[in-house]
Amino acid sequence: MGAEDLRALLTGVRYEVLPAKTTEDKVLAHVPRDVVVTVTASPVKGLEPTLDLAGRLAAHGYRVVPHVPARLLRDDVHLKDVADRLREAGVDDVFVPAGDADPPAGVYDGALPVLRGLGELGDPFARVGITGYPESHPLIHDDLTVQAMWDKRAHATYIVSNLCFDPRVLTDWVVRIRRRGVALPLHVGVAGPVQRAKLLAMATRIGVGESARFLARHPSWFLRFAAPGGYAPERLLTPSSGQLALPFAGVAGLHLFTFNQIAETERWRRALLDRLNR
Repeated sequence: MGAEDLRALLTGVRYEVLPAKTTEDKVLAHVPRDVVVTVTASPVKGLEPTLDLAGRLAAHGYRVVPHVPARLLRDDVHLKDVADRLREAGVDDVFVPAGDADPPAGVYDGALPVLRGLGELGDPFARVGITGYPESHPLIHDDLTVQAMWDKRAHATYIVSNLCFDPRVLTDWVVRIRRRGVALPLHVGVAGPVQRAKLLAMATRIGVGESARFLARHPSWFLRFAAPGGYAPERLLTPSSGQLALPFAGVAGLHLFTFNQIAETERWRRALLDRLNR
């Protein structure tokens, strides 16, 4: 990937944030209005903090993408209420994962029924994202995750890949889904320049039960962040950049998991853009 291609990815970036007490202030202080902000939802806290923060950030002029996990929705009435509330706030883009709530809060156990439900509501959102899994999902076989993207493609407009730290795994997965006919634009999920200690602290804060699930699902993350020299997003981007730049890959940009290290993530992005512009 040349400097121009990497610059385009960094310009069309999305920042994923957690709906904590200080998140709004951090976004206002450090995130330009042309950066898309996505807001996660936790099984511990439910949807309300996500909807509340999404509405406030939208009122500040940000393009906001709230996560609406299927397993946090009670029923069709709840889905309509959430959609109406977000549309009234000016939100036109949602991300619909299955979610990790166990047991589910209501009738939905996966994303596809919710996506169909949005269609029955008249497709209230211009853009709808779904999840991709370059690295194996702890509970779902790889073939099933690719099949799920195929099943959901008619109801969505883009894919966000989950975290991956292996360039070869990432590029092989992109080739695989494209050969299967999944052609939706892809936002490549990349961990921001977060430190291992801060990631561990974040996992601890999200609640005992949820933290246990988090650590069980992602034990390799902490090893990656503890590697000699620490973690830097360039370690994933540089080796995979040539493949990601190909038209066949259909990469629309980067989706940066900030883990609420928002100032650090924006500083990293600005510094890398400055280097590319020299």
